[in-house]
Amino acid sequence: MAFFLKLLFTIAFVLIKINTSEAQEIRQDQSNVSLGSSLTPDKNLSWLSNSGLYAFGFYKQGNGYSVGIFLAGIAQKTVVWTADRDSAPVTSNATLLFTSEGRLVLRPTQGKDYYDIADSSLPPASSASMLDSGNFVLYNSDGGIIWQSFEHPTDTLLPTQHLAAGNELVSSVSDSDHSSGIFRLKMQKDGNLCQYPVGTPDEAPHSYFTSWTDGKGKNVSLVFDSNGYLYLMNTSNGLNMKNISDTSTYEGYYTRNKTSLIFLMRIDSDGIFRVYSHGNSSDDHDESTGSWSVEWSSSKNKCDPKGVCGLNGFCVSNGDQEQLPITCRCLPGFDFVNKTDKSSGCKRNISIADICGNERMNFTFTMEELPNTGWYDNTYSDLSLQQKEACTQDCLSDCNCEAAFYKDGKCRKQKLPLRYGVGLQSDSNIALVKVYTPKSTIDQEPALPKETDERSVFRRNFLIIGVVLVVFGFMMMVISIVLFRKSKVWTYRKMDFYKEAELGDEVALRPYTYEELEKMTEGFKEEIGRGSFGTVYKGRILYSGKVVAVKRLGRLLPEQGDREFQNEMKAIGRIHHRNLVRLLGFCREGPNRLLVYEYMANGSLADMLFTPGKHGVIRWDERVKISCEIARGIVYLHEECETQMIHCDIKPQNILMDEKICAKISDFGLAKLLRPDQTQTFTGIRGTRGYVAPEWHKKFPVTVKADVYSFGIVLLEIICRRRNVAMDVPEEEAILEEWARYCFENGELRKLVVDDENVDESQLERMVKVALWCLEEEPSLRPSMKNVLLMLEGILDVSSPLSPNSFT
Repeated sequence: MAFFLKLLFTIAFVLIKINTSEAQEIRQDQSNVSLGSSLTPDKNLSWLSNSGLYAFGFYKQGNGYSVGIFLAGIAQKTVVWTADRDSAPVTSNATLLFTSEGRLVLRPTQGKDYYDIADSSLPPASSASMLDSGNFVLYNSDGGIIWQSFEHPTDTLLPTQHLAAGNELVSSVSDSDHSSGIFRLKMQKDGNLCQYPVGTPDEAPHSYFTSWTDGKGKNVSLVFDSNGYLYLMNTSNGLNMKNISDTSTYEGYYTRNKTSLIFLMRIDSDGIFRVYSHGNSSDDHDESTGSWSVEWSSSKNKCDPKGVCGLNGFCVSNGDQEQLPITCRCLPGFDFVNKTDKSSGCKRNISIADICGNERMNFTFTMEELPNTGWYDNTYSDLSLQQKEACTQDCLSDCNCEAAFYKDGKCRKQKLPLRYGVGLQSDSNIALVKVYTPKSTIDQEPALPKETDERSVFRRNFLIIGVVLVVFGFMMMVISIVLFRKSKVWTYRKMDFYKEAELGDEVALRPYTYEELEKMTEGFKEEIGRGSFGTVYKGRILYSGKVVAVKRLGRLLPEQGDREFQNEMKAIGRIHHRNLVRLLGFCREGPNRLLVYEYMANGSLADMLFTPGKHGVIRWDERVKISCEIARGIVYLHEECETQMIHCDIKPQNILMDEKICAKISDFGLAKLLRPDQTQTFTGIRGTRGYVAPEWHKKFPVTVKADVYSFGIVLLEIICRRRNVAMDVPEEEAILEEWARYCFENGELRKLVVDDENVDESQLERMVKVALWCLEEEPSLRPSMKNVLLMLEGILDVSSPLSPNSFT
């Protein structure tokens, strides 16, 4: 018996030793980071992987340091992942901590607050590892992965890494600046892999690369395998759907020893994504130079990425499209916004506030041709004209026309800005661009010398009589034209012209008479809303039957009414965006000032949020979509239209909803236009109580950040489906901003959407954080609307908002 017991103990001891050895062996395959570990830029910079190939920690960027993952085992240290990439680099006083509580945090300066590298809502980690695959991983106490850098890529994929459906890579600004650039590669949920400029919708007109696999389902991922191949895989069955990188065109790729190469795939700052290799042994290529070689690229033409030269600019290739840099050029009469950054686009080299106003009289207009160029077609009027000269004259006579595209007898009139310009080798498309030239002062004719000769006196008298006769004849012609215009023949022709115009959806602004608008609205019978300075009525275009909204400005002081009318005309007459209500026409007759807009069938956002009995309860996913649509409209006003403007009255009542529940911003009566060189303005308080930014009350200069503040209030109202101030709730919930901040700081965000089902918790937290950032009292701390949109879409991470000094 004793013998058997001894034998059992011996076997158990051996098994324990074997298991311990296996565990130690597994641990040696990865570099473990224990709780309480820390890094600083001036001492221990990084945590290395077991082989020393990859490192996680601080790397030099500009005049400071950023945190990321980089290849430390080669001479050319290459960054492959960056944490919080759009934050400013930190100083040498920063500390990266893997705290004893299991959080991975960065403290920018000693004694300052820190922020999380990994999501703070995750359970605490027990250990971390920098793997030889280039993946940095956090583990729980059971050894399970709770966070990994491979699931949060920036601009690079490493071998064995996937880009899952719904995720995207965003290019860096440059090789030395790893903050977010202007291009993105998205693995769409419909199975299509596409490239777009940042800030554009996932729609075909904005795409410049596609895998043509749309409709393949939501289970498709982009896979980068260990041999450097890119392919699309169906994750539900593991099958290879399509090879993306056709490496057969790259000499020597198949015969090279793959085991001695390091691979990475990156969307570069020029918008093209490429597969790179780097020799990792003395017998392979490029070891002597220590450089990366391109194995495959998504395009051989550097002008393919749309928007590479910005708005109003176009890209021209220089010979060898893969090797030589491109050239960016501006439209005639335009200069670069920033000569050191050609992607910033171009603006007119002269300033004109209102192309359709009195200032127009100070300029002469000509049309210059750009042959063999291609552009994004944003036509507002499409004409069939057999001659290019007729297209030129039509655009010159239309104050809203800034350019026209002429091809195959079609004249397509455009408003600025022009997008996605590219020079083509041979194309019949001709871009006709309107160029403004200030009128020079006409020199007065020198005085005639004193005449003594009778023949000279006769010539002078004859000249005077001739001039008088010409003037008299001209006056008679003008009177005849006026009388003819009033005749029935002219009226009939005018009605025929308007009838044709109204049957087209894409025409320039047209003038209406007050009598026409009275008939269209049946005597202003059906009121459908009220704006800042007027009442809106439902109308119907007489000949087409199309429903429109007619805004009639109130009977204010003559100069004030005209000022608001001119302001709204200037603000919206020149812009065109799917998230801005479109202006169709106007009436300026005597004291009457009226504007004709497209009709919005579902009323205002305020109706949908605050009177659910009328429209039904608006679902969470619809509210998320509406938030992004409003943000896109404001981004256009702030950054993309030719004349930057501050709306000044963003509120739910001014967000209208069309028949497809698409949000569109309206009511530009209070908008403030900014000159091209102007970033701020001083003006009296504008807007609506409860949505007005603090700087208005302090009489500080006002910037576009005033709209950001108003959007923050609206975003909270969208999230909670209630007004920002409510009297029918407990006192602590009355002020929505304070209630939302309280719920956020106490981890009780679900209280904000208590009646909602199917709310995405991570989306809810992200949206509340974005709203609180927008409501920072200091304007400089508020994000730009472009970054707000990127954060709402999940492209940019959102850090926790600052806590106020006191909270009631």
